[in-house]
This record gives sequence, C-alpha cells and structure tokens, in this order.
Amino acid sequence: MDTQERHGAVEVPPARTAKEAGTAAAQSGPEVPRQPLWVEEAATRWRMPDPVRRAAVRAVIITSLTLIQAMVAFLASLTGSWLAFPMVLSSVGSTVVATWSVLDVWVTRQVWNQRNGVVSVPSSSARRLRRERRRARRAARTAERDAARIRRRDAGRRLSRA
Repeated sequence: MDTQERHGAVEVPPARTAKEAGTAAAQSGPEVPRQPLWVEEAATRWRMPDPVRRAAVRAVIITSLTLIQAMVAFLASLTGSWLAFPMVLSSVGSTVVATWSVLDVWVTRQVWNQRNGVVSVPSSSARRLRRERRRARRAARTAERDAARIRRRDAGRRLSRA
C-alpha cells in the first residue's frame, strides 16, 4: 500500500469506454466477491468458570514443572551426577503435588457446579411433566374462553327480554 493510498489521495484511473470495459471483464472472468480473512463462529463450549480455570492453569504449570524436573533427574542419573539423588527425591514430591493439583481442578469444578447449579439436559420425565402442564394450561384457557362466551350469550338474551 502506497502512502498516498493510506492518506486517501488515490489516483482514479481514467474512465474506460464500454468496449474496453467489456473486454477487460471478459478477460478477467466473472467477478468473485471478496471473502473476509476469517469468520467469527459461536463458541461450541461454554467458558470455564474463573475458579476452575485458575485451578486448571495452576495444575498445568505444576505438571509441566514436574515433567521438567523428572527429565533433569533422569539425565542427572544417567551422567552419574551428585545432583541425581536430590532431584529424584524432589521429583517424587513434585509428582505428589502435581497429582493433588489435578485433583484440585476436579474438586473445584464439582464444588462450583454444586454451588452455582448445573446446566442439565431435561430428561424424558421432565419433558413429559412439562407437556402435561402445557396441556392443562391450554384446557384451562379453553374452558375460560367457553365460559366467557356463554356469559356473553346469556347477557344478550337478558337484555332482549327486558
């Protein structure tokens, strides 16, 4: 992009004749509309709640550090370094901590679901109950309409008789 184009001072090409425009269009083929670079799509999954996400990030960091520590302990033991024994001991401890952090994600998720409710798919029994309630409401509305219609009809007869 030219500086002049960025500032809006774009030179307009001279107007073509109809014949030139027709031949240029025939040479370049049909005009294809330009599509955007990407298309926004709705998320297929809901975002994790903040406490669960925090626990998951903590677990990933702790697990990755444990894996790095285990690799260093393994390499140190292959080379026969004095650092191998302390690294193996700390790797065992880190493995326990990493397991606890992964369990913490699961527990945090369960606690959050219990406190804030779970989005559940209605079961067939819930659908059946809803359907029955809907039918009962419809029947009640129909009965009210019929009763109102009968009252109007009776009121008209009384007026004509009076």
